[in-house]
Parts: sequence; C-alpha cells; structure tokens
Amino acid sequence: MAIEFRSVTKRFADGTLAVDEFSLVIPAHKTTVLVGSSGCGKTTLLRMINRLVEPTGGEITIDEEPIAGRDPVKLRRGIGYVLQNAGLLPHFTVIDNIATVPVLTGVARKAARDRALELMDVVGLDRALAERYPSQLSGGQQQRVGVARSLAVDPNILLMDEPFGAVDPIVRKELQAETLRLQGELDKTIVFVTHDIDEAFLLGDQVVILQKGAKIAQLGTPDEITENPASEFVASFIGADKGTRALRRKQTPQGAVVVDFAGRTQGVLVEDAP
Repeated sequence: MAIEFRSVTKRFADGTLAVDEFSLVIPAHKTTVLVGSSGCGKTTLLRMINRLVEPTGGEITIDEEPIAGRDPVKLRRGIGYVLQNAGLLPHFTVIDNIATVPVLTGVARKAARDRALELMDVVGLDRALAERYPSQLSGGQQQRVGVARSLAVDPNILLMDEPFGAVDPIVRKELQAETLRLQGELDKTIVFVTHDIDEAFLLGDQVVILQKGAKIAQLGTPDEITENPASEFVASFIGADKGTRALRRKQTPQGAVVVDFAGRTQGVLVEDAP
C-alpha cells in the first residue's frame, strides 16, 4: 500500500510547529527511512500514519483513501507498529503478547496462539521462550517479540519507530540484518524512523533526510544521497564534508581490505572472478 502526505502540518497545543507543509509519497512494498536529529518531526510524521497524532492541516492517504475518515482503532489494528522499547505487555507471556491484536479483532485464541508460534519462527525466536514474560527476555529478544506482534495480523504497512535504539551494537546489527531478511521475504511497505544515518542507508530503499519542522533536506536512494549531497547540511549530516565516508584499499599479509578515513578496517575486498 502506498502512503502519501499532502501538505501536512502539525502544530501542538503549546505552539510548537513540529511539521510544516510536509509532502511525500511513500511507495508500496519498499522501505522508506525518515532520518534526522532529535526534534526534526520524524516520529510525529510516523505517528500521523496510524492516527496516534492528528495533523493540524493537510491530508494523509493510504492507496488514495484519506485516513481521516477511517476509524482510528480499526486503522491501527491493521498497521504493524514497532516501538523502541518493544512496548510489550509485562503481565502477558511472549505468545500472548504476539497474539494480542488478532484476539482483539475476533480471531480464536488457539488460532492466534498457533499463529504466534509461527511468527516466533519467522523472527528467529526459539519457541521455548513462548511462555516467558518480557522481563525474562534480553533487549534483543524483546524487540523480536515486538516485530512478531506487529506482523500478527499480516499488515501491509509496518511502522518502526527507532526500534533498535535501545539495544547494544552487536544486537542492533543482528536486528538490522533480520529486518532486511524479513522485508525480502514479506514485501511490506515499511516506514522506519532513525537518527542514525548508517542505519538509514543500510535499510532504506528511499531515505528522507529531515531538518527542523520536517523540512526535507534531501530525498533519494542511499547511493544518490552519498554521491550527490544536496546541500552543506546534508553533506555534514552524512559525514561527507569531513571525509568520514571516504574509503580506500589497504594491502595486508592476508589480502586486500577496505579502510575508512581513520584507517579502521571496514571490510575485506573481494576481487571479481576472471
């Protein structure tokens, strides 16, 4: 499902203008990443898609249908939503956390729990964890439960609000790889919010770099933005102005590697086969 923002504005009760005349088409079956510093409006934009935040002006559509006319509860139950802290119900077991929304929408509890076990397989969780509570899981496991829960009603749209920001770097890389794998298999429309440009470039088919007021500084693929920053702000944000994205070849006794501007190894250089 395609999502479109049409001149959307959000001004909060305290007068803060979080989003100022924002327009964007989010294509179906692709991952669009909203990236920017804290306070630029990226989470507000995300939460307007499932009507957790209502716009002050403008229009948001899903497959050309304005969402303002839809029941917000039904809308939310049909859209997957993953939070930074997983947002799990502490008094529910893993399996019942995953089955929550299907049960609320009328699916029989046994069928919902059977589907939850299948989703544990999908996101790489051992079924032995099914009867544990969130407090008995690691941060990475909790996030996997959150992803599984978001997929429980087989939504076409998946919203991910800095989902890996609270886990350690190793687990974060694992979860990023899992997200790429899942998208390759499930083909969802994903809107992903992050402040990490490397994460944005890794996961995004389309990357939207935002400034204050949700002003679009640049929109494009990771390659387009890296190769041709639209402004000094973008160049600084992605590290191009300081050469932090510059890579060079280095020969070692074990073979050629690629190092960054500080001489840190970033990968092994594999020569093309003749």
